[in-house]
Amino acid sequence: MGIKQRRKREKEQRRQQILDASRTLLFKKGLNAISVNQIARQAELAVGTIYFYFRSKEEIFAALQEEGLELLLGDVQRALEAGADATECLHNIAQAYLNFSQEHKNYFDVINYFLSAADVMFTPEIKQQIDQHGIRILKVVEQALQDGVDQGRFRGVNVRRHALLFWVILHGLVPFRKMKDTLLADDSHAALYYFAVDNFIGGLSQAVPFRRVSEGEPPVESEEKPRGNDRD
Repeated sequence: MGIKQRRKREKEQRRQQILDASRTLLFKKGLNAISVNQIARQAELAVGTIYFYFRSKEEIFAALQEEGLELLLGDVQRALEAGADATECLHNIAQAYLNFSQEHKNYFDVINYFLSAADVMFTPEIKQQIDQHGIRILKVVEQALQDGVDQGRFRGVNVRRHALLFWVILHGLVPFRKMKDTLLADDSHAALYYFAVDNFIGGLSQAVPFRRVSEGEPPVESEEKPRGNDRD
């Protein structure tokens, strides 16, 4: 191995060392209780080394999220490409998300932490940067739904809202795995997960018009046109 390659590998290892230390501290102390000095001690590196790779602790935790979201995006894209039709694509995406939560638990826990923590504050620039990764993942789900509409499999679908709802279902159900000895003592987490996915996908074939959410918001019309009286 040449000198340049060795230096590149060492830089990647130090960067990962910083991210691993930051992840460990995140779940011990919470974001607001962590300082760059603490990250340096946990990583057994000089504070100056931390700042060589990252400008702030917020940038470190943004990098953790982005790495996880990029891994998830790759899994979801492959799930979409492997499906023979829109229904299979959505099933594949649901399976990919469940697999990701198990095979990349550290990344999933970081993503879940920042989604659920109300006191996390990033600069608008960093937040927008992170959000772009989430938007790209959502676009894959939207593509599967749009394919289903184009194939005539799904009716009355608002692609954007149904994509968001699908993701809420997946993300909301995964943490229920921790309740296997309480709420799910007489059930199976996997069975519940697939039950929800199957019911969501099954409902996409029904022409159900959206209801008005509030008086100030117009209803979203179903794509299914009302039929006239068959006797006419």
